[in-house]
Amino acid sequence: MGDQSTRGEEFEKNAEKKLNSWSFFGSKYEDAADLFDKAANFFKLAKSWDRAGSIYVKLANCHLKLESTHEAAQAFVSAAHCYKKTSTKEAISCLQQAVNMFCDIGRLSMAARYYKEIAELYESEQNIEQAIDHYEKAADFFQSEEVSTSANQCKQKVAQFAAQIEQYQKAIEIYEEIARQSLTNNLLKYGVKGHLLNAGLCQLCKGDVVAITNALERYQVDLFPL
Repeated sequence: MGDQSTRGEEFEKNAEKKLNSWSFFGSKYEDAADLFDKAANFFKLAKSWDRAGSIYVKLANCHLKLESTHEAAQAFVSAAHCYKKTSTKEAISCLQQAVNMFCDIGRLSMAARYYKEIAELYESEQNIEQAIDHYEKAADFFQSEEVSTSANQCKQKVAQFAAQIEQYQKAIEIYEEIARQSLTNNLLKYGVKGHLLNAGLCQLCKGDVVAITNALERYQVDLFPL
């Protein structure tokens, strides 16, 4: 492992020298990016995750100098995946930067994917409010890209956490929305009963007998799958 770290340090040192050198156009950033990429790989082999993460951030900055936004975003994602093993906070920060870049270049499906990943990290930290916020953002982006299955998975997470913090009406509306959308999809309509059951349980938690009765009647008439 020590040998891998040593090689990583050598590549990092050479990359820094390249950045401090003088050259025409942007070639020094291209050369440095290649060296940083090699350095990061060796630090990963050495399981030196913090060092690998920091190198990927440097790699991202090289790509930004070259105006290669997509490559910079991917480097931030790589940094985040290294930091996941040591620092959730740093991982979230890198993923957020990647999301912003993917949004800038119109890669909304990629933005959705990493909003979901941020939400999962907040969930692992029991930060329910931030998890809800980022699952909602992921759902919106997936929906805009017509990736309904992924959007519904994120919405279900929002509903689950909303019920957990006693925001029952919000959870009910989400479950009903998913059920309604699923009715028109042959692959999803068989899950409608489960969504309505969850909505009904939330109605019970609210304790409003009239609302429960009205909801049950409405589910039977409007939402129950044929």
